[in-house]
Amino acid sequence: MNAAQVHLLSNHLPLTIPFIGLVVLLVSIFVKSAIVRRTGYFILLLGGLFTIPTFFSGEGAEEIVEHLGKSHDLIHEHEESAETFAYLNYFLALLAVGALWMNWKKIEFEKYLFPVVIGLGILVCVFALSAGESGGEISHLKEMHFED
Repeated sequence: MNAAQVHLLSNHLPLTIPFIGLVVLLVSIFVKSAIVRRTGYFILLLGGLFTIPTFFSGEGAEEIVEHLGKSHDLIHEHEESAETFAYLNYFLALLAVGALWMNWKKIEFEKYLFPVVIGLGILVCVFALSAGESGGEISHLKEMHFED
């Protein structure tokens, strides 16, 4: 399996998992459940972990896709957007691990970390949309039809 195949196989999970984790965390506010909150934190951790193979296969996928004649400008735009998304998602995963541990140990500081995780989660979701859209433009460029 080459880098482009790994990239295509793995790229949807890091984009969708933060949305799911964020929804679960928001639900935890209404159901007032520590277990639901821990589940949300764990899902965000998984989002960060699933970003790793996608991130590291990106460079190899870039070489293959450029060789196929895809636009270097589109690839560069996606690379910049995806890199920012990946680093934010890694940071979110680290915060989620800390918050998960604090919640598990009933450390009161977790209640202050929770809104930070929510805020960063929203930012990560915005960058996920940007990275996903720019990546889709690369792989679906032939299928787009532009009319004047």
